[in-house]
Amino acid sequence: MNRRVVYTRGGSPADVLTVIEEPEPTAPERGQVLIRTTAFPVHPGDLHPIETYPGEAVEPVTPGIEATGVVEAIGPGTRVAPGVEVGGRVTVFPQPGSWSQWFVADAEAVVAVPEGLPDEVAAQMLANPLTAVMLRREVQEHIAFGYDGFLVQTAAGSSVGRLVTGVAQFHDFALINIVRSERGAAELRKRFPKVPVVATEHPGWADEVREAAGGRPVSVALDPIGGQMAGSLADLLAPGGKLVSYGMIAEEPISVHASTLVSKSLTLQGKNIISGWPSEASPEKRASDIATAKQIALALTDQFDVAATYDLGELADAVAHAVQPGKVGTILVRPW
Repeated sequence: MNRRVVYTRGGSPADVLTVIEEPEPTAPERGQVLIRTTAFPVHPGDLHPIETYPGEAVEPVTPGIEATGVVEAIGPGTRVAPGVEVGGRVTVFPQPGSWSQWFVADAEAVVAVPEGLPDEVAAQMLANPLTAVMLRREVQEHIAFGYDGFLVQTAAGSSVGRLVTGVAQFHDFALINIVRSERGAAELRKRFPKVPVVATEHPGWADEVREAAGGRPVSVALDPIGGQMAGSLADLLAPGGKLVSYGMIAEEPISVHASTLVSKSLTLQGKNIISGWPSEASPEKRASDIATAKQIALALTDQFDVAATYDLGELADAVAHAVQPGKVGTILVRPW
């Protein structure tokens, strides 16, 4: 039997998600790969659609976009990425419906796992590193950043934030990290001693950012929070600056007065790794980005923290933990 996570109505994930049993998947067709899952991450983004869209679903929906596992079968005549073979370890992204013991994936989403990379890292090998790659590209392509500018990022202690910091150090970007608490700031300073960190629990945190910049312009801001924080970042940006919004942690909408945008000639841009990256990138760029994501996973393995690991019987605890404030690392579920 195959155990699969589903929901049939919107609401709190801990309340509406359930595990069903069904026959194992049939043999994959052309263009498909059958995978036995060994671990999948619970990204906060996986939970957002469940909470956002109330009402009954026509058919049971399985969440998830990323998982790691072993190839059980490859559809006839299917072209696969280098290293993908029956019995080989792979990670899949973006693949809707991956929270299952077995699932059939689109071959284009299946990527071989580098030898020696543990499941705990392999399960996170694509979504977060590819997000870091996407954000790095936004920084590099913004002309204002080339004029001695600083990059700032909020939620810098998150899984993506730590990878962005590692990538920024590799490319020698001038970076200031922003976190919620001084406790989080202290933890981040231990990981990256050379990168300034500012905690927003301090009333004068914006002035601390300006002080850390030492008179140089804040040219680009990366923000997964939104709401009031995005407005504060717009105030920090120098003329010609760019705010990249890539998440929706805050409940309230972004509030930026038009005068701020107009007087500074600011750019406000939204990015989405789940839908934006596959549609915007050419096959060649996707292959290059995936190769870079693997390099990030190998070079920054110690930044792929796992906050906790659960089994399917503890699913409600897993999704509750995934959105817990102050959590450090990704929540993993092992379905066996």
